[in-house]
Amino acid sequence: MQLWVGLGNPGPEYALNRHNVGFMVLDALAEVHDFSAPKVKFQGWVAEGRLSLSHGGSEKLLLLKPATFMNKSGQSIGEAMRFYKLTPDDVTIFHDELDLVPFKIKVKRGGGTAGHNGLRSTDQHIGPDFRRVRIGIGHPGSKARVHGHVLGNYAKAEMDSLTDMLGAIAAEAHWLAEDDDARFMSNVALRMQE
Repeated sequence: MQLWVGLGNPGPEYALNRHNVGFMVLDALAEVHDFSAPKVKFQGWVAEGRLSLSHGGSEKLLLLKPATFMNKSGQSIGEAMRFYKLTPDDVTIFHDELDLVPFKIKVKRGGGTAGHNGLRSTDQHIGPDFRRVRIGIGHPGSKARVHGHVLGNYAKAEMDSLTDMLGAIAAEAHWLAEDDDARFMSNVALRMQE
């Protein structure tokens, strides 16, 4: 079983924030792959389901959206991980990334937190060795504008690209479940060019 976590802040006022793109990914995955309705568990919302794999068979996934607010995400993730006796290797975190152009996706294991409070909290609770799916939101240009950019809503002009990206991630997610990060990234990029 794998634990996939989307980072975001709870509440309708944050729903379209760039910082909430992790939540948006999990919603798209749950919808496209027909996961269970979310239940309140581990200080968050949990949906269960299976992803069909390319060679047949399926992988059981737990989708977790921590309800603790971003800077305490690790509490929720650590609780779910301990309950299911998982290791950081079993954990994938979907999060916004300032250092990537909007809608660019990069996957990596381990590494620093680059000032991201959700990653910092996760690192404190489970260590740095989890997989990160970094979703580009672009940098606003000056450090003074970062806070407003991250907590700002996606612009109307970005909605089509956002929808395309969420659909591409959901369609290619089985490659992540199969640990083929390179194939996942290249297939998502190809779908985004169509």
